[in-house]
Amino acid sequence: MVTAQETSGAGDADERPFIDVALVRDLLDSQFPQWSRLPLTPVLPGGSDHVIHRLGDELAVRLPRHRGAIGQAEKERDRLPGLAPRLPLAVPVPVAVGRPALGYPWPWAVTRWLGGEVATVEGLADSTEAARELAAFLRALQAVDPHAAGPAEVRETLADRDAATRAAIARAAGAFDAGATTALWDAALAAPAWSGPPVLCHGDFHTGNLLTTDGRLSAVIDFGSLGAGDPAVDLMVAFTLLSPRCATVFRTALGVDDATWLRGRGWALTSGLIAYTAYAADSPRIAAATTRQIRAALAGPGDLPPGDGGVRDALPV
Repeated sequence: MVTAQETSGAGDADERPFIDVALVRDLLDSQFPQWSRLPLTPVLPGGSDHVIHRLGDELAVRLPRHRGAIGQAEKERDRLPGLAPRLPLAVPVPVAVGRPALGYPWPWAVTRWLGGEVATVEGLADSTEAARELAAFLRALQAVDPHAAGPAEVRETLADRDAATRAAIARAAGAFDAGATTALWDAALAAPAWSGPPVLCHGDFHTGNLLTTDGRLSAVIDFGSLGAGDPAVDLMVAFTLLSPRCATVFRTALGVDDATWLRGRGWALTSGLIAYTAYAADSPRIAAATTRQIRAALAGPGDLPPGDGGVRDALPV
């Protein structure tokens, strides 16, 4: 997920250090010589936040592309070893954190390699099994004391993203109806706030951070946005991956109330719009994914039918 802060420097040259195989090899050789003989292979296209290389058969090297991803290596090192045994899907447990060196300015990580393929709408959108597995993962994550491994980062709120979201609505007005997007955003901001204690949230729970093996969900990656807050943020997966029917299955399995679902639509909208305006012009892949996400948020897949307390009738669809 792109945060409001990340977009301000998304195109700045000094925010995007040059990273190639030679640099990664030199960093490994100088800091972790025990792995110097292992083959190193770029993983393409990689992620919007990290350049990724496979190291041998069992490891991966992940280097932040921009300042918005700084700190993820240390966060995952501190949090994921304790979380991994409590979650029903695999997560990328770090084995080492590298230091800035050789002109590369930020900490970077070596993690366990997770095999599989990135989840796709074509493969999983209509899978009720995947919808239930996603709900089970979030239930397990939310059951973990967010402060078990020390004070958890407090996640940003929808209100924190208001200015950036309205700016993105204006910038994307040629692609998405500004009246409809503004109406949904206003409704999400006005929805009753989360009344429970802050829970542990992945924070970037979307299709690109899910892996599959043999057509089934197998892993969740990229915990850089992990923190304590409103669980609505993790509902964005329903709008990036699932069909309307399976979004309803997901919502029912997770037991999401109307207000939380509406805030989840707001999270899907803001993250989709900000990513669209930052990356769509240069990446057809991101353009297609965020367009689907925004349209799904506007349509409200997974809303309960009238009579079940749904909010859909009050919003543009």
